[in-house]
Amino acid sequence: MSLTAITTFLLLLLLHSSLTAAAGDTPTAYEVLAGYNFPVGILPKGVTGYELDRTTGKFRAYLNGSCSFSLQGSYQLKYKSTISGYISDRKLTNLSGVSVKVLFLWLNIVEVVRAENDLQFSVGIASASFSLDNFYVCPQCGCGLDCNNVAQVSKLRSNPLLSSI
Repeated sequence: MSLTAITTFLLLLLLHSSLTAAAGDTPTAYEVLAGYNFPVGILPKGVTGYELDRTTGKFRAYLNGSCSFSLQGSYQLKYKSTISGYISDRKLTNLSGVSVKVLFLWLNIVEVVRAENDLQFSVGIASASFSLDNFYVCPQCGCGLDCNNVAQVSKLRSNPLLSSI
């Protein structure tokens, strides 16, 4: 094979790789979460886009407007139209845009850590731990996991020893 043929082949291979990447090989926000060992259900359905700096872990996820719902009547969650923070393996830190209602107060969830088969949610002064089983399905804005009056998760399971909220 001549040097010209090898060069042409390499250029075509590079061009094909560039076109394939531009044609939609970008993972979804849910796939990115899975790549960092998080279940997809920590984000509601309807993420319209995201930005991620893979070197620092800084991210932004975008919803088509704000989103709120209740989970089994126990917890009310609210997502702003933009959620941001830093992601690394099994850890979300400096979160902004997600809050939970505790008694009569809305508290910002500032950190989520995956510890084995649990997710620990921190509001700064307190934290609560929930089984991963609760997050395999994405909740839907307005109705959470109980859309069409059909519950998809029978009971929100938590670890009461770690739960403060």
